[in-house]
Amino acid sequence: MKKLIALALALVMVLGLTACSVKTEPAPAPTEAPAATEAPAAEATEPAAPAAATEITLWAYPVGGWGNQEIVTKLMDDFKAATGITVKVEYLTYQDGDDKVNTAIEGNAAPDLIMEGPERLVANWGAKGKMVNITDLFDDTDKAEINPAALAACFADDATAYEYPMCMTAHCMAINKTVFEAADAMQYIDEATRTWTTENFFKAMDAVYAYTNKTVGVVFCGGQGGDQANRALINNLYGGTFAKADHSEYTWTDENNVKALQALLDCKAINFDPAIVGGDEIALFYNGTLNMVTCWNIAQQLNPNSANTGAAKTLNGDDIMFLSFPSQNGTDAKLQGGIWGFGIFDNGDAGRIEAAKTFIKYFCDSAATADAVKASNFFAVRDTAEGADLSTIWADDEIMSQYTVLMPLLGDYYQVTPNWAEARTAWWNMLQQVGAGQDIPAMLEQYCNQANGK
Repeated sequence: MKKLIALALALVMVLGLTACSVKTEPAPAPTEAPAATEAPAAEATEPAAPAAATEITLWAYPVGGWGNQEIVTKLMDDFKAATGITVKVEYLTYQDGDDKVNTAIEGNAAPDLIMEGPERLVANWGAKGKMVNITDLFDDTDKAEINPAALAACFADDATAYEYPMCMTAHCMAINKTVFEAADAMQYIDEATRTWTTENFFKAMDAVYAYTNKTVGVVFCGGQGGDQANRALINNLYGGTFAKADHSEYTWTDENNVKALQALLDCKAINFDPAIVGGDEIALFYNGTLNMVTCWNIAQQLNPNSANTGAAKTLNGDDIMFLSFPSQNGTDAKLQGGIWGFGIFDNGDAGRIEAAKTFIKYFCDSAATADAVKASNFFAVRDTAEGADLSTIWADDEIMSQYTVLMPLLGDYYQVTPNWAEARTAWWNMLQQVGAGQDIPAMLEQYCNQANGK
């Protein structure tokens, strides 16, 4: 029995040693080193870039011809033919567009792409974390080619961009030249430079008022629509400011703004109208009720009131002349710029984001950019896009060529100052109070504090 037990113990020990030797046996050394071109295992398991979606949505504010379905459909068809991506477009208005977008954001139903300016894309929805950072779309060549003011307006900081710009313009004002000639008021305007001094502006207003015996122009303040016009008029008359140069706060209480508002109130030819916005002012100018309009740009000059009845003509055939806003020496006006482009809402879908980026580069930085810009009836933010020359796209259009005289007068794009949405509401409410006879310095201080969140 002792011998059997000893034999069994010996057999267990041998099996145990054999098992241990199998588990601890080192792997054989490789017979040759891995080829230098073989990728490390970790790299082989990295996820691939997301495939672009085949259908995305674009919501577009009425930026020139980009508010025209026939024009935009042609552009989208060309894009689909080139990329295979279908774009469903919804057309917004400035009356209720913001409400529609905000409602869609709250309901997690925002579009993939939005077309508008930095005041909405950067200072509003971007600042609220609703948009995709598209800094990767700007290479060094893009940064060198894009107009510096337009480029800066699209970046929240050096590492964060929420808009890729496509087109721009200088907002301006216009007069009924036929009536001004009859009133002998053209003597107060430099026709070559399309400028006038503040002193001559008021002389012209008095002359036309005496000739027509009716209101020449208005300071509209029924809402925010077209409000770049009355800001430019008031700020430029005596060199007032709207915001600090670093866009840290609003500066409406500038004494030069007080002086400008008082001068406009004292002018019999000018009326403060709380019932209308910019679009209404344009309509009244077009039909001859007013003989001066402050809410104007090149798109309006080409097709006044979108009526298709003749470029640079009123409804009754009078000549329309675009002008800079008046300033103290006439040539130092700072015009409000319009900058428009595209941004991407962060809907969490990598494929749709990738397709939206493809859309942006196609329309803003390719051979197709010229057609996209011309559709807007504005000017390109760059002279070259991927080797395609954009500097001469309007060479065959006399009105567009004439309009370039205003482009050097583009001023600061202060619409990216914080609380922009609140500031716009405060501004037109302030104008209503001033027009109703309230104390100007007090109203400027009260509503400027609201704009600054105080």
